[in-house]
Amino acid sequence: MELRLIPAAVIFTGSYLPLSMILLSQDFKYEMMGLDFCSEPFGQLEKCAIPFANPALSIGFFLLCLACFIVTIITLRIKTPSQRILIKEVKHIPTDLMNYVLPYVVSFMSIQYSEISKFIGFIVFLFWLFWLSYKSGQIILNPILIALGWKLYEIKYSFVGSPNDLVAKSLGRTEFEPNKFYEIETIQDIIIKKE
Repeated sequence: MELRLIPAAVIFTGSYLPLSMILLSQDFKYEMMGLDFCSEPFGQLEKCAIPFANPALSIGFFLLCLACFIVTIITLRIKTPSQRILIKEVKHIPTDLMNYVLPYVVSFMSIQYSEISKFIGFIVFLFWLFWLSYKSGQIILNPILIALGWKLYEIKYSFVGSPNDLVAKSLGRTEFEPNKFYEIETIQDIIIKKE
């Protein structure tokens, strides 16, 4: 199944939930921690101060990443398997995290929501990473899934009733075992093993 642009963008955005948390914490006004919590009645909320320098951007980006992350996890859980394969060989392979590490490094190089030109440059940088990941078929391989227990494998397999052996990358929360059948779904040339 070829991943469409919008679902791919959702998966990619959700994979940057930790980055949005870093940027949110960098936008927080720590000097406001000692102040009393706003206890004004609802009619006078404009007198309350939000402890973020740019709350719309920092909280908005965090909530966007959180929503995309939740959609990704729910989709992976509810996706029904469409094929059955026989595993011949399995090899665990480390995930290439370089595409995902670069934005984290950049975030510590004084990127702030208040510096609009730098922030727009950062968004352009993320867009190009997304486009490269999308075109290379690697969008589903992101580090947040690793944190949730997913592992990347290279498997040699065949479809039930077919004598031809194929090789592909696969994601699974549990290990594959040779000479066993598994229910799978394919997303952008990556086999997803259903539990």
